[in-house]
Amino acid sequence: MMLDKGAKIYVAGHKGLVGSAIWNNLLKRGYTNLVGRSHSELDLTDQLAVRKFFDEERPDAVVLAAAFVGGIMANSLYRADFIMKNMQIQCNVISEAYAHGVKKLLFLGSTCIYPKNAPQPMQEDCLLTSPLEYTNEEYAIAKIAGLKMCESYNLQYGTDYIAVMPTNLYGPNDNFHLENSHVMPAMMRKIFLAKLIHEGDWNQIAADLDKRPVEGVTGSSSQDDILAVLAKYGIQNNKVDLWGTGTPLREFLWSEDMADASVHILLNVSFSDIIGIEKYSSVHFGAKTDGAVDRNHSIGRGGAIPSLGEIRNCHINIGTGKELTIRELSELVAKAVGFEGRIEFDASKPDGTPRKLIDVSKLHSLGWKHKVEIEDGVKKLFEWYKQS
Repeated sequence: MMLDKGAKIYVAGHKGLVGSAIWNNLLKRGYTNLVGRSHSELDLTDQLAVRKFFDEERPDAVVLAAAFVGGIMANSLYRADFIMKNMQIQCNVISEAYAHGVKKLLFLGSTCIYPKNAPQPMQEDCLLTSPLEYTNEEYAIAKIAGLKMCESYNLQYGTDYIAVMPTNLYGPNDNFHLENSHVMPAMMRKIFLAKLIHEGDWNQIAADLDKRPVEGVTGSSSQDDILAVLAKYGIQNNKVDLWGTGTPLREFLWSEDMADASVHILLNVSFSDIIGIEKYSSVHFGAKTDGAVDRNHSIGRGGAIPSLGEIRNCHINIGTGKELTIRELSELVAKAVGFEGRIEFDASKPDGTPRKLIDVSKLHSLGWKHKVEIEDGVKKLFEWYKQS
């Protein structure tokens, strides 16, 4: 199903790292009829508000990049919120998209959907083969439910809803707040601040802390208070302490590459391409597209198309298929920042999963490959961070 340049596309979560990158990619490709709502304008966990939005806007396509997210600590503390809020967002947006005849929907998940001990690199088919990582189980279960919703709507109603699972992302609009940021931006800020302390550049340290305070400490705090709070995060004069052994392997994808892959799939890939069945729609009662779907009347076949056999794992991994150790990453960051001090790893602290690499052969077969290599991406991220 092709989308013409005038198609109205709703990007849910258009202010976040993922959504903003997708929004900008669509604009660059000439898709200017875009709709976005901030969280204060539209609470996606509110079913009636979401229904009213779809009644008024009637988008042709939807990108579902909105989610309730956080790090290990947040995932552990707010387990009920992580499963409930993400399920509410997904149920509301997907059901109203269908009820309003949306032709194409792209659902954004995460590679945390895969089992903790999945064989590496992780193929789409390893989904639900063994237990999940306990610390983010609720978020993962919500995202698995989302991709299963897309799959099930396609099988029951002949819709064209596709789920993509990006690997670890980094890029413009990344989160550099030390308390809850991901590994690369946190590492970059720590190394940069350790360099500034060594150089005695208190103006730049103050500007950094005014932009992103740490535990309430800002640029106007005393030098002693600043040094004390930064030391808690392993940031000292020309020395940085990082958690773990530095040996875990991680894959990273530049957020603008992720957006390009997502939009490529939205515009060029259909469910029938993924399951490899040309005449998929002909074995179906397709979805109504006049925006007048009867909420109470199932027009599909209950998902059972015996001639097609079992259809599952229709989601698509998005990544580079390349990895490096956390120690190697720290060396790339130090080089980009121009840091010549010491980086030490605290092996008494947890490492997390030893390896998390995804198999991207399905993505490559659908005609897309990443462009930004990690060496260049780290430099680009540091440039963005300094400018912001």
